[in-house]
Amino acid sequence: MNRNHGLKLELRSAWALMVVAVGCVLVMSCASSDTGITTSVKSKLATDEAVKASQIEVTTDHGIVTLTGNVDSEKAKARALELARNTEGTVKVIDMIAARTATGGGDAPEPARTAGETFDDAGITMSVKGRLLDDPDVKGLAIDVDTRDGVVFLTGSVGTDAERQKAIRLAKDSKGVRDVQANLTLHKS
Repeated sequence: MNRNHGLKLELRSAWALMVVAVGCVLVMSCASSDTGITTSVKSKLATDEAVKASQIEVTTDHGIVTLTGNVDSEKAKARALELARNTEGTVKVIDMIAARTATGGGDAPEPARTAGETFDDAGITMSVKGRLLDDPDVKGLAIDVDTRDGVVFLTGSVGTDAERQKAIRLAKDSKGVRDVQANLTLHKS
């Protein structure tokens, strides 16, 4: 009976070792997969104090990480790019991030804004988004619109360069728009 008990313990130990080894292999393979890289980058962005992860979209294709979005400062943009570059498995980082520098501030503090200015920006955003959604040539649901001090930031993907140009033109032709910063990527259908 003692011998059987010893054999059972050896089998359990071997089984436990095999489970741990398989787990390690899975973790390592996931870490270097596109999904694993994307998850790692998103986790780093979410835990970093300088970056607002909700402002950045992360995609990975064959180890090439693309960061897209509109962030509040050049400092936040630089930090997001640094975090992505330092993520294991990242081959290259494509920067599609626009820093909101409409006030010319870079990292300077943003001037105080009145309620009217904030409301105007919200109105411009709604107007531009409505025009994009109403136009049959533009897929407005795929384009995020954000406005800061009359500068419209377009982020998302379009099917053709003609669609990109039309989205920019629709935004520029909207009342109250001072400038348009387009961060629109072409996707392949």
